[in-house]
Amino acid sequence: EDGGRAGDGRERKCGSDAEAEEEPEDGGRAEDGRERKCGSDAEAEEEPEDGGRAGDGAGDGAAAGASRAANLREEGENARHAIPSMPDCFRLSVDLVVEICKEAVAAGVFGVALFPAVDNDAKDELATESVNPDGLLQRCVRAIKTATPDIVVITDVAMDPYSTQGHDGFVTEDGRIDNEKTVPILTAMAVAQAKAGADIVAPSDMMDGRVAAIRKALDEAGFLDVGICSYCCKYCSAFYGPFRDALDSAPKGGGKHTYQMDPANSREALVELRLDEEEGADWVMVKPGMPYLDIVRLVRDNTQLPVAIYHVSGEYAMLKAAAAQGWLNYDSCLLEALTSMRRAGANIIFTYAAIHAAKLLKEQRA
Repeated sequence: EDGGRAGDGRERKCGSDAEAEEEPEDGGRAEDGRERKCGSDAEAEEEPEDGGRAGDGAGDGAAAGASRAANLREEGENARHAIPSMPDCFRLSVDLVVEICKEAVAAGVFGVALFPAVDNDAKDELATESVNPDGLLQRCVRAIKTATPDIVVITDVAMDPYSTQGHDGFVTEDGRIDNEKTVPILTAMAVAQAKAGADIVAPSDMMDGRVAAIRKALDEAGFLDVGICSYCCKYCSAFYGPFRDALDSAPKGGGKHTYQMDPANSREALVELRLDEEEGADWVMVKPGMPYLDIVRLVRDNTQLPVAIYHVSGEYAMLKAAAAQGWLNYDSCLLEALTSMRRAGANIIFTYAAIHAAKLLKEQRA
């Protein structure tokens, strides 16, 4: 209804790319002049963020560009639980994640992105478990850096794994996401992750102003060398669906369309890119992957920063499902998919098939 633009001409979170004429009542901005989140969280269709394991039990990463592995962690020891909608992917306890990281390094995957599967009794409305120095994520980071000190550890900054509401931001009594109340929670979370040893913190929440706030908090805490991978262009996608089997963090009410981007809107990508560059992002990410290669090219052509892309759970699951039916060759299609991301301009690829892809590439070069 608002045509996708705030009153000052900047694109809003919910608009499409089709119209740009009508001005919203609040002008699309908060009192401090930053872009406001629009709409209410009334819908319940949107999937939560991806986070899981590589198809071989490894993490996200790979292809012809830089490799990143994403690991789902849970409490306990020697715990390995399959994710039904993501064949060959598992939630692992910290000790097994460490073993996967060793395998990743040996295969040539030099980064791992971590996503915690937090016990429900540790969740609350303010995500306080996220700053627990002995929490699951922090223990996992320390264990990985002890065992494989050279691997780049990337930690997710968002409230949803720790929140009883399952949203990336703080949910008000009337069901809206409070941007201003969320940002301090995210900054404290990022500092706690840096204290544990994270090399890169990755805010995936899509709140306004969080990159600048996190950069300031990290610097003030003495973590000048901890980088920020901003989920700069994170679309409100149905391709995140299989993650629900991985992390039990689906929104308890409403969807994420008020703070993630409209899939029909390409122009907003440049708005978000400019803001995150100005706020101090070190990398910028486009998510999902293959359905948004045009956005990857758009971002690549308009920034000098490294560009990451996320080959998300739905993309991975489709390849696995089709291969299981004998309809396509998984290995060939996986490498073709990852190569398309590299060709579009991605420097860094997050994929659930990181270790497997890295091994395939080594075989090709042999």
